Amino acid sequence: MESFAFTPAELTVPVGATVTWVNRHGAGTTSFAVDGTFTSPLFAQGETFSFTFTAPGEYPYICSIHPGMEGTITVTP
Repeated sequence: MESFAFTPAELTVPVGATVTWVNRHGAGTTSFAVDGTFTSPLFAQGETFSFTFTAPGEYPYICSIHPGMEGTITVTP
């Protein structure tokens, strides 16, 4: 995350992959899946949040503090 955007906004990974979000901007932020699959705590600049995807699918996510921050993780079998 940088400049109030998830970078990259779209990512494709295989089942079993762990994705790590790194906060590279000065404001606290969150990352949570629209379907509730994962929810990060609030994390500050330099902090990280990781989640391991165990099922294929498309996982759109947003930041609850900055609603314009959106992304999608696509998990392939």
